[in-house]
Amino acid sequence: MKITGYELFQVPPRWLFLKIMTDEGIIGWGEPVIEGKAATVAAAVKELMEGLIGKDPHRIEDHWNMMYRSGFYRGGPILMSAIAGIDQALWDIKGKYFEAPVYELLGGACRDLIRVYSWIGGDRPADVGIAAQEAVESGFTAVKMNGTEELQIIDSYEKVDQAIERIAAVREAVGPYIGIGIDFHGRVHKPMAKILAKELEVFRPMFIEEPVLSENNEALREIAQATSIPIATGERMYSRWDYKQLFNDGYVDIIQPDLSHAGGITECKKIISMAEAYDVAAAPHCPLGPIALAACLQVDATCHNAFIQEQSLGIHYNEGSDLLDYIVEKNVFEYKDGYVKIPNGHGLGIELDEEHVRKLSSVGHNWKNPVWRHKDGSIAEW
Repeated sequence: MKITGYELFQVPPRWLFLKIMTDEGIIGWGEPVIEGKAATVAAAVKELMEGLIGKDPHRIEDHWNMMYRSGFYRGGPILMSAIAGIDQALWDIKGKYFEAPVYELLGGACRDLIRVYSWIGGDRPADVGIAAQEAVESGFTAVKMNGTEELQIIDSYEKVDQAIERIAAVREAVGPYIGIGIDFHGRVHKPMAKILAKELEVFRPMFIEEPVLSENNEALREIAQATSIPIATGERMYSRWDYKQLFNDGYVDIIQPDLSHAGGITECKKIISMAEAYDVAAAPHCPLGPIALAACLQVDATCHNAFIQEQSLGIHYNEGSDLLDYIVEKNVFEYKDGYVKIPNGHGLGIELDEEHVRKLSSVGHNWKNPVWRHKDGSIAEW
C-alpha cells in the first residue's frame, strides 16, 4: 500500500482536518492544528507530506522519526502539531487496514471507558455555579473552569477574592464530591499562583492546571510546597524531551499532553508511559474537534495512568459548529454517568461526514486568540 495524496480542510469553529489517501482506497483522518495558527500548521503539513507521497503508510514509527529527525530544527507547536495530525491519519489507515481499533494495535485496551469532564464558563468566567449545576444534572461528575481573569505579575487581593468567590459558588452548587478542575491558563505568575493555590485548597479541587506557564515550570517547586492540590500541566509541551525535566523535578501530579500538538498518538503514548514510571497521572488536553478526541480515547484505552479526558462538546468556542456535526454516528461520543466508552470501530473509531466537512471548509475560519491588555496598557496573558 502506498500514500497517494492528501487534502486539508480548515473548518469552523477553529479546526484543521487532514485526509490522507492510499492506492488501496483506504483513507485516514487527522487533526493537525494549533488554535489560532491553523493556516501556519497547514503549511507545515504540506511540507512534511512531500516526503510521504509514495511511501508505505504502515511504517508509522519510521515516518515519525523521518518527520522529526530529518529537520535540523525540531519541536515546537507548529512542527509537532503538523506531525501529530499526520500521525493520527496514519494510525487511522493502519487500523482500517487491519480492521481493528487503534488501541488493539497499541497492545490492547486496559479499560472499556474513561471519565470525562465538561468545561463551564468562558474565558472570563461568570455564573459558573449555574453552569456547573447544569453539567452535573446532564450526567458529568467533573467540571473544569478558568480560575481567573487576567492577572498582573503582582495583582490585588480583590482579584484573588473574586476567583475564590467563583470557585466557592461552583463547590456550593455541585456538592462536596464533584471534581473541579481549576485552570490558571498560564495567566498567573508565580507570586499570585502561590497565594491562589493556598487559598483554593479548602474547596478540594481535582487539580489546578498550568499554575504557571510551562516555560516557568521551575516555579512549580514553590507552588507544590504551598499546597496539597494536585498540579496539572503539559498542554504547551510538545515532546518527550520537553517532559524530561518536569518528571525529574517531581512537582507535577498530572500531565496533559495534547494529541494534536505533541506529536500525535505515537509520541503521546510514549509521554504518558514515561509519566507512569514517575507515578504521574494523565488527563490529555483536548478542547478540539472529533478526530483529536477520538485519537485521545484510543490512547487513553491503553494507558493505565490515564484517569480523565478533556472534551469540548458545547464549549463556548464551538458555538454554531460542534463536534458531533462532523461525524456520521453521533452516539460514538455518548457520555453516560460521567464516562464515555472507548470507540471500537476500525482505526480511530469514528466516521467523518465528508460531505459536511467539505461544505464547512468552503466557509472556513480565521479564528485568532483574543488580545488582552492590562489597565496600564501592557499585554496580558490569555
